[in-house]
Amino acid sequence: MVFKCFVLKQPMYFNISYLLLYLHNKYLFMKSVLILLLFTSSASTLSAQRISKISINSAGVLQMFTITTEDNAVINLNFNGEVVNYGTEYFSEKIQNYSRIEKFNGRVDLFSVTDDKALQGKLKYIGRTAITYYASYDIEALRGKIKTIGNLSLDYYMQYDDAILKGKIKNIGSTTLQYFTSFDNEALRGKLKNVGNTNLNYYTSFEDKAIKGKIKSIGQTSFTYYTSFEKQFAGAMKTGNQTQNIAGINYLIQ
Repeated sequence: MVFKCFVLKQPMYFNISYLLLYLHNKYLFMKSVLILLLFTSSASTLSAQRISKISINSAGVLQMFTITTEDNAVINLNFNGEVVNYGTEYFSEKIQNYSRIEKFNGRVDLFSVTDDKALQGKLKYIGRTAITYYASYDIEALRGKIKTIGNLSLDYYMQYDDAILKGKIKNIGSTTLQYFTSFDNEALRGKLKNVGNTNLNYYTSFEDKAIKGKIKSIGQTSFTYYTSFEKQFAGAMKTGNQTQNIAGINYLIQ
């Protein structure tokens, strides 16, 4: 079928099949652009800041949360939301489960002496990631604590919560952190209980003295230890690996 169109009295002929082909190709192009944009957005989200590691010592006490940025820099925080150290994490090829923090070869900015007194000297930027804090005019319990790391917001337990929880990090982004309270067994009080949907359990004060308080399980992963009756190895890990990846987070039992 051939159509005749008149524009400024000049005839122009075109075939309807060419028009349909043009529209089809344009549709495919727009669809490809949309898919590319969605993929880029998804990749950006996946590469953004995240909890990459949680370190717990041999007594079952939380040591650090490690946040990895989109530049693969790491920021180690204690449970009160204070920066322990930051930089690039170097993993030893010779010593299993050993790593150290080295200088980050990129942008590192600190707050200056002219900034709010609660911020002075604190880490402001590492790579493309900005870190913000609660200022001196905020609630006293929050002053100087980290507020955001890139796209991650941090919330804290407040003075109206159980006394043993006050000041501890409550949320990192969408991940909720729960701890054992002052009403729980004495060997568990203040220890990390849940990370999102992952449960952490510990040996109670009723267990052998060499293992009480130690981490017993993380999710479905269990740990056992030599007891005080096995004097040569008492307290050492018997079964289970020091490093476990559970729900995308590495747990290091030191």
